[in-house]
Amino acid sequence: MEDTGALFRSTSNNRVEGSQKAITPDAVYKLVQIYSEKLGFKIGAHSLRATAATNALDHQADIAKVQEWLGHANIATTRIYDHRKTRPEDSPTFKVIY
Repeated sequence: MEDTGALFRSTSNNRVEGSQKAITPDAVYKLVQIYSEKLGFKIGAHSLRATAATNALDHQADIAKVQEWLGHANIATTRIYDHRKTRPEDSPTFKVIY
């Protein structure tokens, strides 16, 4: 299997100097919106990206690897997706027995 080139390819006008042209970010956003609406809800590509990052962190993924995967220059940006410490069940006050 070839691991070079675009992961998602345009279905029209996809030949550029012998290689396949990648789908544009705008097209990805539009496709996510169209298909989510057909499924009865509306979600954006950014929400899917945030969910994937949060899910990876919830399953003990290394935050530096998630940062690299998302393409963030600063790890502080990636920490925005790390909601593990903001869940009520993780709060010390949640564990207090009255």
